Amino acid sequence: MYYTSFGIQLIPKDTNMIVAGSMIDLALISPLLFLAWKGRLTWKNIIFGIAGGLVFVRFFIPMEYFAPLEGVTWVGFVVEGGLIFLEIAILVSLFIQLSKIVQYVRKSSLPVLFSFSTAVNQQVKSITIIQIICSEMLMFYYAFASWRKKPPKGKNWFTLHQKSSYLSMQIMLIHAIILETAALHWWLHEKSFILSIILFVINLYSVIFFVADIQAVRHNPVFVTNDRLYLSLGLTKRMDIKWTDIDEVIVDPKRVRQKRSKNTIEFMARDFEETFPDVILKLKHPVEATLTLGIMKPYDQVAIRLDEPE
Repeated sequence: MYYTSFGIQLIPKDTNMIVAGSMIDLALISPLLFLAWKGRLTWKNIIFGIAGGLVFVRFFIPMEYFAPLEGVTWVGFVVEGGLIFLEIAILVSLFIQLSKIVQYVRKSSLPVLFSFSTAVNQQVKSITIIQIICSEMLMFYYAFASWRKKPPKGKNWFTLHQKSSYLSMQIMLIHAIILETAALHWWLHEKSFILSIILFVINLYSVIFFVADIQAVRHNPVFVTNDRLYLSLGLTKRMDIKWTDIDEVIVDPKRVRQKRSKNTIEFMARDFEETFPDVILKLKHPVEATLTLGIMKPYDQVAIRLDEPE
């Protein structure tokens, strides 16, 4: 209506009602429908969804029609600005508390992947931006600062990767990325300097991630304590399960080889051949696992393949 000649002909001289209808669609109905579809209808999400819609309206409707109702959108800018300010304040508090977090990690007997996230949650409010930054901090730690440390060993530690091709496949991916960067960078450099730089940065980040993932797998085997089980497979997934949350331990070869449901998380190192879990833990209720970039997702079954299943 606002951007086609046919639509403009339909707009009356008094555009306030038309613009108000568009604002209701974009800032109220659309956010509510989207949140309902995603199953995230909470007051917090509704407020930020409406605020985001009001900001979007400002850029979507031409100013010549929008000017009389322009003041309403400032509410959206104020709310979104407040959200950004809050996130910046939480980020500042993260770096202020970083020394305490490091001390906690050094004293903890848990694997770094778990002790670091526990320390952060104790010191700083857990929000999406914090989860992402902490995930990146762990990546750089394992890529550059973990080489002098030896992987933990003992009766409570169990490896997942040593009898698989997981590390070989990761090294192969790193090798492929380096070759691709060397081959394409110079060719793209002549065609598009900006695109070549973007590709170089993405490939460099990918190499750092795969190196960190290798180190994270080596330094974080399965850890067993009196009250729970700590599972991780590199930087891509981790989970801790209380023994009391386990409903059934499935070890029957026929059952563990059956097709697994979408609600099953797998702690199985990749291999060149088809692999099957040694054990599947059926949980009494869904337990959250932490995935890439700190994303949380609940699972009700856990499939595990170990180097020493017995």
